Amino acid sequence: MIEQDTIKLLRECDAGVKMGVSSIDDTLKYVGNNELKQYLSACKNEHKKLEKEIQKLLDKYRDDGKDPAPIAKGMSWMKTNMKLAVNGSDETVADLITDGCNMGVKSLNKYMNKYKAADEISKDIAKRLIKQEEKLATDIRPYL
Repeated sequence: MIEQDTIKLLRECDAGVKMGVSSIDDTLKYVGNNELKQYLSACKNEHKKLEKEIQKLLDKYRDDGKDPAPIAKGMSWMKTNMKLAVNGSDETVADLITDGCNMGVKSLNKYMNKYKAADEISKDIAKRLIKQEEKLATDIRPYL
């Protein structure tokens, strides 16, 4: 049970980190404020580091990981591009990213509760990812 919960939690972290990187990539080109751009870029870099850690652990379990659900990714892309086409402001970017961070935190906490038997290493990764998402949402509040 521990190994299965560990793999499942790592998969969800993998999908979450990929979704976060993709969302930041989708919005960065619309950002005008250099400080906001730095917050987003720093979070993206931290997500990429976690992604490598996650992949290393998944490789250990001979698992390919998980991409974000195509429907969720497509809906996110459409919402992002529609909102930014109408109003490509830093405020809109901050709003979209904050919503994404909040959804990520909610989902990851749900999965941590669901996969309680996961090992401490994977739980630590999930907690660090949650912390990154919470920090970004807090850092970009002045741009809302």
